[in-house]
Amino acid sequence: MKNIIQILIIAGILSFHVQATEKTNLPYEQLLMQYIQWAGGIEREGASIGKPLNQRDLMLAREIGIEAPEKVRVIYVDEVPYPYENPALKAMGESLGLIGADIVNQAQVFGYSIYVRKDYELDRPRMAHELVHVLQIERASFAEVVTQHVSDMSKYSYENAPLEVEAFKANKKYAIK
Repeated sequence: MKNIIQILIIAGILSFHVQATEKTNLPYEQLLMQYIQWAGGIEREGASIGKPLNQRDLMLAREIGIEAPEKVRVIYVDEVPYPYENPALKAMGESLGLIGADIVNQAQVFGYSIYVRKDYELDRPRMAHELVHVLQIERASFAEVVTQHVSDMSKYSYENAPLEVEAFKANKKYAIK
């Protein structure tokens, strides 16, 4: 009888752990893969509905070093997309400071798709910032950039993450031209 009770207790603990893992405590790699898969759909959607860069921004993209600036699309939205419907990804976004009560994401790059809030002015310095993120993805891959960025933000915070530091330099550089 004692063995049966132990087995039932262990089974209950394992069942709870599996359910919790499925809902909110997925391993880091699984969370990133879910996010990357979700973001791939967002990029494809942006490629089909977004507007190509105008001549001025095409020249800026070339100057920044983007190899295929003609692929870049800008999509104006009420709210930059995020997979809020996925509890685990929502918790990850909140823990990293990507989303939350007082956080407004003005623009975000998904591959060659730049999603921008309709009320956000994407002036030259801000466009340069977003185009640097496109360049970063071109240099590696979306998956590699997301993995690095999430890791860096957990270590350094958003403002001090190396990929953001590089993009913020473009804000400054193109603010004076």
